[in-house]
Amino acid sequence: MPLNFAYSRIRARDRSFQSAYAAITDSSSAEKQLDGAQIWGGFYGLFGLASNELILVTMGDVSEMDQRLSGIDEISASQTLYLQPTVRPEDYTPRTKEGLYVFRFFRVKNSDVDEIANLSKTAWETFETSEEYNAIPQALFCEQDRSHALGRMLLCTWYDGLNSWQTSRNPPASASANFRDRSQLTLRTKAYATRLIT
Repeated sequence: MPLNFAYSRIRARDRSFQSAYAAITDSSSAEKQLDGAQIWGGFYGLFGLASNELILVTMGDVSEMDQRLSGIDEISASQTLYLQPTVRPEDYTPRTKEGLYVFRFFRVKNSDVDEIANLSKTAWETFETSEEYNAIPQALFCEQDRSHALGRMLLCTWYDGLNSWQTSRNPPASASANFRDRSQLTLRTKAYATRLIT
């Protein structure tokens, strides 16, 4: 049975994301509001998100996540994308490592999802073992519904900081070759830099 995830971009009613996240994780109401779904990670923006926005990645039974989130008074809006992993993650372990998390969306042909996943997996063999920077791909998701010609994939990569992110733009040659091939299958990309809410 495939693992199910949901990526929700949430806007708080307050000027900061903190009130919304506090309400989501409030032990007295979280179980009711998330209805059994677990939190893989909550993330606030370094760039690409407003100060009153956050990203919530949930896992397990994530059906109708927008409706669940709408029951939280501190949230004014949410937009959810329903996902399943390709080559990572392999389980439902929440994120705990502090650092920089970059979410990168790929617009792709759904017929290319498996090839993109395999190219990524091969590239990571040298990308994440480089001594020049610290980076670990956390997840490469595709949409749960792949019945349409075009779809989205979502890559989440951890870095120990912005310097590693910048340095990793020039990965080892073997990784670069696979990333170039992956880029040829990608119609466009968009990235958000975030930190894990702890």
